Amino acid sequence: MAVRSAQLVAGLTAAAALTIAGFAYQAATNVPAALTSGARAGDATPAARAPGAQEPPAHPTALPKGSGEGPRVVYALGGRRVWLVDEAGKVARTFPVSPSTVHPPVGTYQVSSRSNSVAGSDGVRIEHVVRFATVEGVTVGFSAAVDGSAPPADPARRTGGIRMKRADGNAMWTFATVNSKVVVVG
Repeated sequence: MAVRSAQLVAGLTAAAALTIAGFAYQAATNVPAALTSGARAGDATPAARAPGAQEPPAHPTALPKGSGEGPRVVYALGGRRVWLVDEAGKVARTFPVSPSTVHPPVGTYQVSSRSNSVAGSDGVRIEHVVRFATVEGVTVGFSAAVDGSAPPADPARRTGGIRMKRADGNAMWTFATVNSKVVVVG
């Protein structure tokens, strides 16, 4: 009886193996061509990119390359983001901003003045103003609205206020003292 049981188990095992092999064959014959080249879904290989396409951009919150060295504030015009970078070159904080309608040219600046609380050029009460550039008579700087708002700038008005949330404004105020470096990137 033990021999019969062993033969039965062997037969069932063989049948299961053949069934699995059949399913594997069916799956292999129904795989899209793009997946049979060894690439996995989501993989970006140089061959899969369009001719002349650039590498995918870095993570949107990654510190831009070529933004200088040492302690600095980095402002990305296109990314609408600021990074506070410490002496060791580490990002202490990064946050989104609402840009002004007047933009400083790409380059390196220094914080020229600061004000704890004033009325913004748009009439909104602002705090922790950190100024670093003047463009065609318009002073450009970072600030936070006291009421916590950060609406997009009115394109009909020439303003230089780059707005941020109050908590980010507090961090900027602590970090960017007069003569601190500000690097503006594209």
